[in-house]
Amino acid sequence: MSKNLFKIAKEKKIKYFLISFVDLFGVLRSKLVPTRAIKEMQEAGAGFAGFAAWLDMSPADSDMFGIPDPDSLIQLPWNKEVGWLASDLWMNGKPVEASPRVMLKNQIKKLKKKGLQMKSGVECEYFLISTDGNSIADPRDTQSKPCYDQSALMRRYDLIKEICDCMIEMGWGPYQNDHEDANGQFEMNWDYDDCLVTADRHTFFKFMVKTIAEKHGLRATFMPKPFENLTGNGCHAHISVWDGKKNKFLDKSNNLGLSKMAYNFLGGVIKNASSLSAFFNPTINSYRRINAPPTKSGASWSPSSISYTGNNRTHMIRIPDPGRFELRLMDGSANPYLLQASVLAAGLDGLKNKIEPGKPLNCNMYEDHEKYPNLPKLPDELSQSLEELKNNKDMNDAFGQETINSYIKLRNSEIKEFKQKENFDKTKAITRWERDNTLDC
Repeated sequence: MSKNLFKIAKEKKIKYFLISFVDLFGVLRSKLVPTRAIKEMQEAGAGFAGFAAWLDMSPADSDMFGIPDPDSLIQLPWNKEVGWLASDLWMNGKPVEASPRVMLKNQIKKLKKKGLQMKSGVECEYFLISTDGNSIADPRDTQSKPCYDQSALMRRYDLIKEICDCMIEMGWGPYQNDHEDANGQFEMNWDYDDCLVTADRHTFFKFMVKTIAEKHGLRATFMPKPFENLTGNGCHAHISVWDGKKNKFLDKSNNLGLSKMAYNFLGGVIKNASSLSAFFNPTINSYRRINAPPTKSGASWSPSSISYTGNNRTHMIRIPDPGRFELRLMDGSANPYLLQASVLAAGLDGLKNKIEPGKPLNCNMYEDHEKYPNLPKLPDELSQSLEELKNNKDMNDAFGQETINSYIKLRNSEIKEFKQKENFDKTKAITRWERDNTLDC
């Protein structure tokens, strides 16, 4: 039986609910609903006009309704009068197939039919910047290798502590916070969980970080590449598949600690990587981060080739420990739900077709890439990854051709708008358009 949100509200003294959904561009959209109306909203949903969001709809389309998921409820630690809820979009009595959370849940159902569950964790990197977005917030953060810089970290102690305290209170199991490889850049980690739970938390995390940064007079950005000379914002994902309490990716007899199932799943990700870059790297600015030259620190920490390895951070996929792999392709602009959905869709393709990933490479890919001229390269621009996605039959079958066409149509409209004003050139400065349209991704 579904949890009674009205009853929960009375117990927790919640006065308002944010009923939220994420559109195809990753924008978090919500309605603020007073507790007195939550009974009706829990049953019928909060009404939205689809055309008003980044969904492939027109003003003539029927209302869509966000049906809140009670299991996703988060009472805002910094404002306990408000409860946040993820919702699933419905229209005309049916789920909106081309909506990110529904897309993820559809892939979860396919894996569940096999008696399996994907668990994941994400590494969310972000910059703390000036409110105008033109510079990092800390003028003293100037080291060429600032990663793990204690002084720079502790100058932001009050802000980092507040975010981490919130995660502790919400029961996420945060376990480390650090200054990352770029000046002004930070990362905060929490426990892995079911992939839907992780997607919901990832969505809320971005909202929380931006909100608390504003509270401290700063601005947080997950923009893939806000500064040309600094390491960009990644969003690495750690993936494993479980049967109850058993990790089906774990095989201690294998030299990298992965099972046959894990290698097939990995094979699906590798096979579809160029296409899935359209989801993992969904903005024009994303392509300043991948296929990128070294940064101020000496490395981009992002991939250019489609390859996997053991505990080696120069490849697209790293296997740091037995029983899981780390996919390092995604960036900070990735839609939390499409990130998980596309990993799962690719993995299911790998399981179905028993795709082999090939042999791992143990080289330093940043230095030795010329030794592997036949190794497939990642797309160099968003338009290339969209074309790869368009021509990928397996991903069209996984998500539905109509859904894929809608996503490509909307992204191409963005590219068209950009080209009317700017030219994309990695050798030149980040454009004003990129900043205006991506800083708050």
